[in-house]
Amino acid sequence: MAQQWRSLLFLLLLLVPFAAAAAAGQDAPFVVAQKKVALSRPGPGVERLAVTLNLYNQGSATAYDVSLNDDSWPQEAFQLMSGTTSKIVEKLDPGATASHNFILETKVQGKFQGSPAIITYRVPTKAALQEAYSTPMFPLDILAERPPQQKFELRLVGKYGSLVSVVSFVGVFIYLVASPSKSTAAKGSKKRR
Repeated sequence: MAQQWRSLLFLLLLLVPFAAAAAAGQDAPFVVAQKKVALSRPGPGVERLAVTLNLYNQGSATAYDVSLNDDSWPQEAFQLMSGTTSKIVEKLDPGATASHNFILETKVQGKFQGSPAIITYRVPTKAALQEAYSTPMFPLDILAERPPQQKFELRLVGKYGSLVSVVSFVGVFIYLVASPSKSTAAKGSKKRR
């Protein structure tokens, strides 16, 4: 959850130059890219990384020949299982999105800090290619020992929760019936006089 908030914050920081460009009245594309990585363990000693790159054109003009390249994965540690680490989109209209996925697998344990993906695109009014970067990827702890999930406690609540509720209600009922009330104690003290 914290990683999603950080990515969102970084995405908002990327939008600040767009707001300045919009205020100046420029008619240009503004490509924003978000990089997400999901870890899974298909077996012991193997970690699988599902990498998703989402492109957004937040500008007011079309971006042409959008090239996405994410080659920050060393071949000594990561093996490409499906997809490619690069993609070319012919054009990205204003407000349009594009997505690219690939899956990596590793058997190497340790921390890995990847680089942002690089996006280049062409603007018809400019001769030079424009360049953008994806959101940064936070360090991954590959094949690290992860604490067990709290599924055990939830199973106990699901299995014994109703029984605990019934026993609690019966206990409270017995306590109320067996304990003398203040009005009964006051009547008993009046009779002694």
